[in-house]
Amino acid sequence: MSLGIDDKELEKFILVGDRILLKPKVPQSKTKSGLYLPPSVQEKEKVHSGYIVKVGPGYPIPSAAESDELWKKKDEAIKYVPLQPKEGDLAIYLQSGGYEIEYKKEKYVIVSQSAVLMVIRDEGLFE
Repeated sequence: MSLGIDDKELEKFILVGDRILLKPKVPQSKTKSGLYLPPSVQEKEKVHSGYIVKVGPGYPIPSAAESDELWKKKDEAIKYVPLQPKEGDLAIYLQSGGYEIEYKKEKYVIVSQSAVLMVIRDEGLFE
């Protein structure tokens, strides 16, 4: 998958909880009738699309209290319910729920899973 940053740089990004890192898709600059839209109009759209670059671990599951079973080994590892969107999916998301960041002159958006309305998964998209 090549969306502007290489895999070594991608390892630096650690998303927390249900957060998703998106690379915004280039919006249409022209309407169906042929009119050109200025960037300010495109940015005010409520719904945007972008490719999922990285996802967080998901929602943490509280550990069950096992105080009555002292013979069991305590498992300190946190367990998560994984997120539905996966890396490489095209996400349709609410712009109002996102935070824009810039890294090495590339624009990215961080959204929570609740801001994602739909994903389009095409297994052969990056092959």
